[in-house]
Amino acid sequence: MVVRYQGGHNAGHTLVVGQETFALQLVPSGVLYDHIVPVIGNGVVVDPFVLLAEIDMLTRRGIDCSRLRVSGNAHLILPYHQQLDALHERHLGKAKLGTTKRGIGPAYADKSMRLGVRVQDLLDERIFREKIHASLIHTNKVLTKIFNRLPVDADSLADKVLAECLEPLRPYIADTTDLIHDALEADQQILFEGAQATFLDLDHGTYPFVTSSNPTAGGACIGAGVGPRHIDRVLGIAKAYVTRVGAGPFPTELFDQDGDALVDIGREYGTNTGRRRRPGWFDAVMLRHAVRVNSLTDLAITKLDILDSFETIKVCVAYEVDGKRTEKLPYHQSELHRVTPIYEELPGWKQDLSQATKRADLPQAASDYLDLIEQQVGVPVSLVSTGPGRSQFLNWSD
Repeated sequence: MVVRYQGGHNAGHTLVVGQETFALQLVPSGVLYDHIVPVIGNGVVVDPFVLLAEIDMLTRRGIDCSRLRVSGNAHLILPYHQQLDALHERHLGKAKLGTTKRGIGPAYADKSMRLGVRVQDLLDERIFREKIHASLIHTNKVLTKIFNRLPVDADSLADKVLAECLEPLRPYIADTTDLIHDALEADQQILFEGAQATFLDLDHGTYPFVTSSNPTAGGACIGAGVGPRHIDRVLGIAKAYVTRVGAGPFPTELFDQDGDALVDIGREYGTNTGRRRRPGWFDAVMLRHAVRVNSLTDLAITKLDILDSFETIKVCVAYEVDGKRTEKLPYHQSELHRVTPIYEELPGWKQDLSQATKRADLPQAASDYLDLIEQQVGVPVSLVSTGPGRSQFLNWSD
């Protein structure tokens, strides 16, 4: 199984298989393998229209989606959530968070206020209509009295969702927690697939410039319905440099030609939104913190090949805050906003890595770069990607 455990269609995964490229938003990436059961867990918020469009896209391209299962406990993103998301961002003005306006935050807010509508509610029309009405009592007051917008008609919305989504989604709805535990008891392999990243975590990220769920490893337990003793490996995925989308602190951010080169060569634009990502040098301070928060066992370093043309490569190994050096992430965000990164500079390798398939294929400078990352963060690098293709990686631990 491959189980998506949090987030929504605000985060995309781009998969390159041969000459084909797939941009997925909700369906777990394991759908491309015939032997995998892809699962959308209870911690995900699901826009039913987006999910059905994605299933249709995959089906038209020859991908069998019949194995897909969606948790009945996952919450639905409905059109009024997206409306609220856009209005809140506009209302914040210069203080806006940079959300994708996909309705993620408002859907999770309704979930916390016990006003949410779940996937399983679709299976009982009476309950579904009651919950839509209950949720819109609050939402319509916000729309009309705060944002001066027209109210949403509960019956019309319920009619539309039930007519367009119920029957197409029905075959996929399941008790996914039960399915996952059946797989565990059968000694099957399960990969929990996160979206976003550690510093976008609602609790451990750079609040308020975060997402509305917990993409950290612990979120897999809550968002899929498993206990921590079932997790035996936590693979941290980090680019060979750093990017961020939207607002928020970014100590190693680059505003020069090196930053432009990272964006251009790395094609650093959001899979879903198309927004230009903010680029920066590798930040070992942040990754050390991520190692702790997630209990990482090992690392996968991606996009190493994007650094092929650089004369000099920098790694942030510490910060200077108010004249003092620290190798730990500042607890207070005001300090994080004013840190100065302390860099260790390494020579670039000036060599094409796209054909490297084993450790011996890498030039010494690239090996030195990966060695420094291991030394700085304290966990081993196990995988290194040298291109977007499925076969463009090497086992660094070999």
